[in-house]
Amino acid sequence: MNYFITEDWSEKLSNRFPIEYKRELFTWLESEYASKTVFPPKEKVFNALNLCELKDAKVVIIGQDPYHTLGQADGLAFSCHNGTPQPSLKNIFKEINEDLGLSMSGSTDLTPWAKQGVILLNTSLTVIEHMPASHSNKLWHTFTTEIVKILNETNQPIVFMLWGNHAKSFLPILNNPNHLILTSAHPSPFSAYNGFFGCRHFSKCNEFLVSKGITPIDWKL
Repeated sequence: MNYFITEDWSEKLSNRFPIEYKRELFTWLESEYASKTVFPPKEKVFNALNLCELKDAKVVIIGQDPYHTLGQADGLAFSCHNGTPQPSLKNIFKEINEDLGLSMSGSTDLTPWAKQGVILLNTSLTVIEHMPASHSNKLWHTFTTEIVKILNETNQPIVFMLWGNHAKSFLPILNNPNHLILTSAHPSPFSAYNGFFGCRHFSKCNEFLVSKGITPIDWKL
């Protein structure tokens, strides 16, 4: 297996799941990668965790599942490896421009955000080519829900950005008063005008971080 999770996250996760669950998850993944075209590449499945250790987490943005076209999925929610922004990412950049006055460079790789402490977490970490939501199952939901619970339990202040009903489904487990919870419509073209545009989540996030003595996120790409 080519999957990799950093020691920091592996330690936090080691006692959160029964051995039977872990065996079932990785056996299923191996079968899927062996028999189908699955994205992202194995070594990038846990990128959202590997690029940001728990102790460095400042922001959590929750997506649904990876892009399902060749060359796009890189293990980070909304991030696009090949430089072709998908509609939701275009709208995210539009809101950043309106909110912070930043003109984005054209890069669609959100790794610089992850390295500053933004966990870009899809609730399903894999997908079959051309089949959106094909891996949206209980196995992945159990795993990513536990990640959100771990982040919620952390005492360091974290900003959770929940865009759309899918992300908002995590609200019941986000009960730590140390954190800031921001909700809006999803940035998809089908819903962005229903509350994502004008939400000002990026400036609100940075204002909160600064108020806690934490270095804000440089959203410029």
